[in-house]
Parts: sequence; C-alpha cells; structure tokens
Amino acid sequence: MATSTIPTAGKVTWGFTASLDGFLTGPDHDMSWLESGPRTDGAVVARLAAAVGVILSGRRGYDAARAQASVRDELTAEAYGGAFSGIEIVLTHRPEELADDPAVTALDVSIVEAVRRAKELAAGRDVQIISADLARQALEHDLIDELQMFSAPVMLGDGTRVFDVPGGRRVQWEPAGPIPGAELGLGRIYRPRRPERA
Repeated sequence: MATSTIPTAGKVTWGFTASLDGFLTGPDHDMSWLESGPRTDGAVVARLAAAVGVILSGRRGYDAARAQASVRDELTAEAYGGAFSGIEIVLTHRPEELADDPAVTALDVSIVEAVRRAKELAAGRDVQIISADLARQALEHDLIDELQMFSAPVMLGDGTRVFDVPGGRRVQWEPAGPIPGAELGLGRIYRPRRPERA
C-alpha cells in the first residue's frame, strides 16, 4: 500500500549571536565586534543557512546594515556571511522607502501576519527572526518554536539587548542541545517551555 508523504512544516526560529553581557549589537547597531569571535566552519554555516527559507528583519537593523555597508565584512554584511539564499522580509511602517532594494520584501503588517506570510513563502523551510524587537513581539503571540543562540567572547556595555521588556517578563526555555559544529561559538538550541496541553 502506497503511503503519501506530508511535507514537514518549517519552524519559526529566533537566531542570534550575543555578547557575554547580553547585547546583539553595540551602540548605533554596530556589528564589528563579531569579527573578533571564533569563526564557524563554512560547511556548518552553509548547513544552517540551507534550513532557512525566509528571514524576518526589522527596519533599524536594515538601515544600519545599509549605512555601515562600506565598513562591514562578509560576516556582518549579509545573512550567514552570504550563504543565505532565501527571501528577506523587512517589517517597516514605510515600505515604499525600500522599493529601490530588490534584495528585500518590505511589509507594513503585524508580526502575526508577517509570520503567516513568511511560512507560506518558506515552503517547508524555517522562518528565522533576526530582530530583537520582532522576536519580542513574536514571543507575545507564542510564535517562536526554537531559539538558536551563539555567544561571542566580548562585552559591549551598551547596544541592543537580547530581550528588553520594561518592567520585565519571564520567558522560560528548555535546552535542546548544542548546534553541531558550532561548539567554539557555544551554539545552543532552546525551545519554549510551554504548559502541557490537555
């Protein structure tokens, strides 16, 4: 008897490298500090990039990348150091301002709608959020399936915090193991600790 194969739906992941003191960027969205960290093997980077069909990014990060294009190296100039070959969606309230950039799709929608559209476009691959603000919004709607975290041996003192909620908010994660091949960067996977569903 023939069996049908149902495509596995991709995950919604939040991926980032953080400084030891919990920042994703330095002041003014500076990313140059990443250059001093241990480099992940190119084959590992390619494998991680291949799993991602759509990246969701924010406008501040997009603007900073364009403003710093002349001084960023390949590690920080493009997603996965240029190994990513999917779609990048930039969420912005002024999408018309990005109309001249064919490399991105600019949308003015809620995080819920953005994730829905991204899942459709990802066609079974993962959707990865690379913005702290978008990830915070996605967590409010329980949209993140997995956190992929790397650590860099540097302290920045200021910048964009990994998770910044005035007044605080506790989000609990379950360790799900290391990221194979990313041991030097302390690559780890976590999944949200969700209450048991009856």
